[in-house]
Amino acid sequence: MCRWLAYTGNPIHLEAVLFRAKHSLIDQSLHSRLGHTTTNGDGFGIGWYGHPTDIPFRYRCIQPAWSDRNLREAARAIRAPLFVAHVRAATGTPSQETNCHPFRYGRWLFAHNGLVRDYPAVRRDLMLAIAPELFPLIEGSTDSEVMFYLALTFGLERAPVAALERMVGFIEETGRKHGVGEPLNMTVCATDGEQIVAVRYSSEGQSRSLFHSTSFRHLRDLYPDDPRILAAGQNAFLVLSEPLVDLPGWWEAIPESTAVVARGGEIEQYPFTPELA
Repeated sequence: MCRWLAYTGNPIHLEAVLFRAKHSLIDQSLHSRLGHTTTNGDGFGIGWYGHPTDIPFRYRCIQPAWSDRNLREAARAIRAPLFVAHVRAATGTPSQETNCHPFRYGRWLFAHNGLVRDYPAVRRDLMLAIAPELFPLIEGSTDSEVMFYLALTFGLERAPVAALERMVGFIEETGRKHGVGEPLNMTVCATDGEQIVAVRYSSEGQSRSLFHSTSFRHLRDLYPDDPRILAAGQNAFLVLSEPLVDLPGWWEAIPESTAVVARGGEIEQYPFTPELA
């Protein structure tokens, strides 16, 4: 389907995780080891913050990530304390720039891996639930963008985890009204530049893979001479579809039906339970 990652910590160059890691996101776009599809070549996007309170920058393109020379140049130049990157494998909607992640609203960025099943059957009902003031901002045709605007409608800016639970509950309720037995499969990331919220959930309990880094303080003790750990700092955090390197103690799998919130060096996990809107 798709692969994505999000980073927060000391400012680092994007190329460190997009290109230079052994199993970088660009490598995953060609050779995903844990994804539903091996190749993710239907476009890509990056979003990054110069400062947590700024509106994030964004670059999206419909080319495969591995063949975009401008992405390589941008990743070498851009140094940021928080960023999101996504490589896309389309699930029934066109390869166009407005369908590439991350999606943006104000300070918020949103990325998704997975699908709303039988999306054409439920699309109208889902879109009609989006707040009227948000509806004109929808640019593309993906289920992922609709998920984002539903979460905003349900209060993403005030209480992110609760809003995502309401979004999922509404999609599942709508899907089942249309006879869809397992309406949703997702890993998602939402960030406002100050926190990263990531969720792993699916209606069938077999979600796409999702991992996060263990404590960088602990990693520094395990690998005191690794320049990547020293550069990121002790409060750094990565959440991602697949591990970037194969080193013991570096990654922790996020359990099913779990939300992870990273903010200011603190990492908290919560049970994720969909709620009816």
